[in-house]
Amino acid sequence: MGLGMMALLLAVMVGTSLLSGIFGMAGGLVLVGVLLVLMPLPDAMALHAVTQVASNAWRAAFLLRHVRWRIAGAYALGCILATAGWSLFLWVPDKPLALIALGISPFLLKLLPAAAKPDAARPSHGTACGIASMSLMLLTGVSGPLTDAFFLGGRMERHAIVATKAVCQMQAHLLKLLYFGAMVADPGQLDPLLAGGAVLASMLGTVLARKILDALTEAQFRRWAGRIVTAIAVTYIAHGSWLLVMT
Repeated sequence: MGLGMMALLLAVMVGTSLLSGIFGMAGGLVLVGVLLVLMPLPDAMALHAVTQVASNAWRAAFLLRHVRWRIAGAYALGCILATAGWSLFLWVPDKPLALIALGISPFLLKLLPAAAKPDAARPSHGTACGIASMSLMLLTGVSGPLTDAFFLGGRMERHAIVATKAVCQMQAHLLKLLYFGAMVADPGQLDPLLAGGAVLASMLGTVLARKILDALTEAQFRRWAGRIVTAIAVTYIAHGSWLLVMT
């Protein structure tokens, strides 16, 4: 990869980490879309995992006192169960399918009846969300829409949402890195220089986001988070459909 392309990717990583640092979501959705366009799917998944582990770990460290550990533990159990199950198949989808599935998921959640809406306060819901989100992550690279609905559907305040989701996502991305780095037949090959730069870029974006998160009100946080996820989902459906038509 040329230096110009690497510099562009690092700039995107700073921006997406800033976005995730403010809303606890959406940055990973943008980043994986860019990586899927520029890189082979296994390589994109592996690099995305490294970036997201660093970004979420740094975000969790900044907001450690806001983490709800019971929720994170239930979610982790679901992630482990899902990874164990998918490791029996080792299936990596084509790019168009990955993008379309990613884009459709938030709209499917809106069709659920009120009684089926996720509740972070219930451990069984946390485990179920971990299974569903990890499955989507292994198939598309991210699980944002499902995980976002899990946290936004309850009464947690914005700092607790961002902090707890960071811990959950860090766990999930570590499992994804294991899956795409060691389990699949065509594992992603990480450029050490790019991986190191990705870690630093994600940390920079997280630091810059802290003051903006503190300045937002709860209403602003929830309103803009929903708008951003919807806009990204529509973009993914359009791009995936275009790739499907062109192949």
